[in-house]
Amino acid sequence: MNSKVDSTSTSPENVDVEKNITADVSSALSPSTTLPVPSRFKRWNTRIENLAGFEARGIARVPPEERQAPSTTGYIQMMLLWFSANITINNLAVGLLGPLVFSLGFTDSALCAVFGAFLGAMSTAYLSTWGAESGSRTMVVARYFMGYYPSKICTFLNIILMLGYAVLACIISGQMLSAVSGGSMTIAVGIVVVAIGVCIIAVFGLAVFHLYERFAWLPQIIVLFVLVGSAGPNFDTSLQSVGSTAQIAANRLSFFSLCFYVPNSWAAAASDFYVYYPENTTKWKIFCLTLTGLTLSFSFVNMLGVGLASGVTTTPAWSDAYHISSGALITAGYGPLGGFGKFCAVVVALGVIANSILGTYSAALGCQAMGRWGKAVPRWVWATFLVVIQLICALAGRNELFHIFTNFLALMGYWLMIMVCIVLEEHLIFKPRLGGFDWAAWEDRRKLPIGVAALISFLLGWMGAILGMYQLWYVGPLAVLIGDTGGDVGMWVGCGFTLITYPPMRWLELKKFGR
Repeated sequence: MNSKVDSTSTSPENVDVEKNITADVSSALSPSTTLPVPSRFKRWNTRIENLAGFEARGIARVPPEERQAPSTTGYIQMMLLWFSANITINNLAVGLLGPLVFSLGFTDSALCAVFGAFLGAMSTAYLSTWGAESGSRTMVVARYFMGYYPSKICTFLNIILMLGYAVLACIISGQMLSAVSGGSMTIAVGIVVVAIGVCIIAVFGLAVFHLYERFAWLPQIIVLFVLVGSAGPNFDTSLQSVGSTAQIAANRLSFFSLCFYVPNSWAAAASDFYVYYPENTTKWKIFCLTLTGLTLSFSFVNMLGVGLASGVTTTPAWSDAYHISSGALITAGYGPLGGFGKFCAVVVALGVIANSILGTYSAALGCQAMGRWGKAVPRWVWATFLVVIQLICALAGRNELFHIFTNFLALMGYWLMIMVCIVLEEHLIFKPRLGGFDWAAWEDRRKLPIGVAALISFLLGWMGAILGMYQLWYVGPLAVLIGDTGGDVGMWVGCGFTLITYPPMRWLELKKFGR
């Protein structure tokens, strides 16, 4: 085959890859490129993209004629995708933080975990509705709200965020595999095993991991319910929050915010997985099914994490395991079951692959959305490169799991809600007056917003987040006013700044530039 192959253009020249996993995923075409590609690499790329089930398309918009009406199974897949990807132990680690880091009791931690997960999932469910309507990936859709160039800031931050969660998943899975083996397998080896599994599936794209996610939840839910039965008798449901009334309130807010960040972190990838659904797919179905999948999965694993953490102070074996690693603590929960418990722990540990696949896939698309140079590199190459980065970072940070989570990932959550606020206001206030969206103009900068208002409002939102953030390495001047020692109000202050400043600045931008 002599045609040049790229994963971003829309004109097909070489092959149709039939997507048979669900009725909603249409054929992904291997398009032509406009950039020079070394002939040897081009031949290898062509061979790889001709593999059965391989998704050759990158960030190119999926035109309406290439989509397919979903069956009932296709709609159910929306829920199963998110449920399967998030009913994993790296999300279970969030629940551990309530009692162990924020000194909250069982009831306080449980309420924050469940309601935080529900509200955080709503922003992801909202942004997921743009995938079918536009046929474009989330960070391409962001161009219609943030502007062509300012949206690249969000794209870059999303790449880091997705990599961060994948690193967290690799670490905790490696910890569990090491604990199951009694230390004969090092954490590093466990991390490598998970990274290889993520790479294989993420490289193939939507077809393969839609199939994987359709069934991956079943063994996970079984072994997690086994964990409930095995560890449940040691849960201390009478555990009380520690501290003054003001500090307990501050800790509740901080933990609630953290539980909010995690499902909300999928918002910048939400529409990536719905681009093959028809334009007329009902938005409320997409919203409700996405919200259901996210809320059920996060609520369940968060509660399980809270239960395990509550038993650390009353169960010596759990306390010893916790001082080794959080992965060892989860493994200790299976302790009464002997060899069968170790088998369940291995299943749970490998379950994080389902979570990391989505993040790696979205980050690879983000690399293409960064610009012309990024588009010249096929999606599968970016996915492979990003898995290598995940592997290096996980190996380097394998002993710093909680520090990574409570500092880096929580910090990354601030910007996303700021972006969601801009999208929401542009959608509800300004787009109806501008006549809607021209989705075919996804690469035409002349038809996209200038983005000055979005950029300024985004930066002002970040300023508010800095004033209110509460991290180990920095406490903002507004954060210290909460409780006795401070509390995290960064996201809430940042969103307030953005919601107030964006409408007047966008009005001025439209008056000046007309778009």
